Amino acid sequence: MMPSTQRRKQVSKERRPKSSVEVLVSGDIDSAALLAFYLRQRFAVRPLFVDFGQPAAKQELRAARAVCRHYGVRLSIMTVRSRVAFSIGEIPGRNAFLVFAAVLVFSTEAGIIAIGIHEGPPYYDCTEGFVKSIQTVVDGYAAGQIKVAAPFVKWDKQTIWEFCKKARVPVESTYSCEQGGAHPCGKCLSCKDREALYAL
Repeated sequence: MMPSTQRRKQVSKERRPKSSVEVLVSGDIDSAALLAFYLRQRFAVRPLFVDFGQPAAKQELRAARAVCRHYGVRLSIMTVRSRVAFSIGEIPGRNAFLVFAAVLVFSTEAGIIAIGIHEGPPYYDCTEGFVKSIQTVVDGYAAGQIKVAAPFVKWDKQTIWEFCKKARVPVESTYSCEQGGAHPCGKCLSCKDREALYAL
């Protein structure tokens, strides 16, 4: 039988947070699931929301705040302004920009930058190839101390949905419409994906 002192040390070690992870959050189901994913593994989670002028920024931020309140974690917000008017759908370079935004504010010597990309979208920056490429660039800045993680990259949307149900992720607090209106448009890809999930 394990001595009581050794048991206490083991319990203390198990309760101690793992390495730091900067989680990119956008207020949608995927990023809410990503928060839950790392919190369940006892990582020291630091959520980051980036407002770069996307149409849905206001609603996304409101949802991101609600999800972070649910989990009791403090949300950091980065605001970037330009004269560019972004349209809905694919925004080339978006995920790379978000990763580098996280690099800018990374406050520890080593850890993880996590992004909730998943299988399904036909975009380059939702692939394993993208993750490997962006890791190479980040390694140049961080000497290999920062890992870019995409734990859902081989998961489809339904798998994420099943995880959300199992982990009791507050999906009712999330927001997924690309138009950014107070009420979802029901026409964009994000709205259709969400409707399909609820239909399950």
